[in-house]
Amino acid sequence: MKRQNKYRKFQLQQQNIEALERENTRFKRVYSEYENMSNELWNLENSTGEPVPDDFINAMILQTSYLEEEIEDWLVQFNDTKSEIKQ
Repeated sequence: MKRQNKYRKFQLQQQNIEALERENTRFKRVYSEYENMSNELWNLENSTGEPVPDDFINAMILQTSYLEEEIEDWLVQFNDTKSEIKQ
């Protein structure tokens, strides 16, 4: 059984992400980098090939967490803007 990628935490907000990607090129670039890094982390942690140094993986995890925080901030602002418009 294949384990779920723990780095793909924004799957439930995909519609908002797609809207933000259309509106904001910087968000699109950051989210693309996040997706690439999370996929690479997943592959490194689940590969049976050559071992990767823990320092390298920890640095990638740290960078991915910074990108997650930035994406979360954008999503919060986007959701706040949407709720203001609906009222």
